[in-house]
Amino acid sequence: MNLVQKPTKLFAKLLATGLGFLSLFCALNAHALDFRSVSVNKATLYDAPSEEAKKLYILTYGYPVEVIVNLGEWIKVRDHFGALSWIQGKQLSTKRTVLVVENKAEIRQLDDESAALLATVEKDVQLEVLSTVAKNGWVKVKHRDGIVGYIQKSVLWGI
Repeated sequence: MNLVQKPTKLFAKLLATGLGFLSLFCALNAHALDFRSVSVNKATLYDAPSEEAKKLYILTYGYPVEVIVNLGEWIKVRDHFGALSWIQGKQLSTKRTVLVVENKAEIRQLDDESAALLATVEKDVQLEVLSTVAKNGWVKVKHRDGIVGYIQKSVLWGI
């Protein structure tokens, strides 16, 4: 092997390693958040993935949670306060819901600030998500009373 080939092979190995790390970094950052909602009237959350673990609190039907670890039968979740706990996987649904996190939030007829106001909702109201976030920051939602409209993503948790 001559001296010209040695640095070239070293450069190729370094480049390949760097590209590998770059692709891993991009894959980790591209991972979308996984949100689910409680599918039973009362779901008990635990400090470990076992019914023998310490019971922490109860969440009610429709409450959104972020999936952190999915073991199938047990799922580690984060609530909108940031608390981590475990819930039985069978107590969650893929139905998307969100919580209003502002004191008052407006549901509009269209995804525009000047559109007709359909409703004003209070903090901690749950809404069903009907569409993904539009480029302009609006989300199509449905209120439990049947109102369907658009709300700003910035006033929601769970999307």
